[in-house]
Amino acid sequence: MTTAVGTTPQSPPRPPAAPDRRTTGPRAWATRAPLLPALVFLIAVTQLPFVATLVISLFDWNSLNPDKRAFNGLDNYASVFTDTALRESVLTTILLTAGVVIATVVLGLGLALLLDRTFFGRGLVRTLLITPFLIVPVSAALLWKHALYNPEYGLLNGALSWLGELFGDTSPSQPDWIADMPLLAVIAALVWQWTPFMMLILLAGLQSRPAEVVEAARLDGASAWQTFRYLTLPHLRRYLELGVLLGAVYIVQNFDAVFTITAGGLGTANLPYTIYQTFYQAHEYGLASAAGVVVVIGTIVIATFALRTVSSLFSEEANRA
Repeated sequence: MTTAVGTTPQSPPRPPAAPDRRTTGPRAWATRAPLLPALVFLIAVTQLPFVATLVISLFDWNSLNPDKRAFNGLDNYASVFTDTALRESVLTTILLTAGVVIATVVLGLGLALLLDRTFFGRGLVRTLLITPFLIVPVSAALLWKHALYNPEYGLLNGALSWLGELFGDTSPSQPDWIADMPLLAVIAALVWQWTPFMMLILLAGLQSRPAEVVEAARLDGASAWQTFRYLTLPHLRRYLELGVLLGAVYIVQNFDAVFTITAGGLGTANLPYTIYQTFYQAHEYGLASAAGVVVVIGTIVIATFALRTVSSLFSEEANRA
């Protein structure tokens, strides 16, 4: 075959690639067969109850009047967005989530920077700092409610009494922490429990920094603040995003601390607790189901961003390797 002068010979088109037999056919299904029971179990445990909740949310259903059950379409969802109590619980959920996530990210970053250094007993300190995250949530809430917040024998008021005696005040104030600052009391308990989670994520990010880049910055005369601002913080951006998104997913769904510490009173009822009240106390199955569906959809949106962040982290690590 001849070609004209100055032209590039064209290679013949390649035939379409044949399908990979490893991903199709009986052998592939035989490989996937052991996973089918787990898939069926997952669908039965998660998807079928959600479908049932979705169906119930379309009914006007009060368990105290079962004979008056009727289909009402999207009226329950309209009530979710117009009901005063539900709107207040949405605002409380936003304040609770934002307060806990911001505080845990800041404290977790500080602790991660501390643990990224080499010092005697670092393993023991790291274990002690992780401990709050390993405690059962209800137990942690009870610990804060009785051991720290109690106005008569709580540790916080005991510390105030000791400081008062130290400085000559024989009758120091003994505040009722839960009654005086209920939302802050819940936030403090959740911050104590979730800070180790943020610390672990950010510590993993710090330990994945290229050591040669940090060493080169030090040799060039960069200060500790300049290294943190221009090298460490940009490197931790993905890890910070992941921590914020995962923390938001968990805190939005938190029920234990609100139920245990304040029982939803004093303006601390978030969406999960309001759904609990609507379902178990008001017996409004349809309205509670609609509110639950809204929470699930919002959580799925947040989780989607979290998964994208995780995927980008894995891609960056793979490209670096």
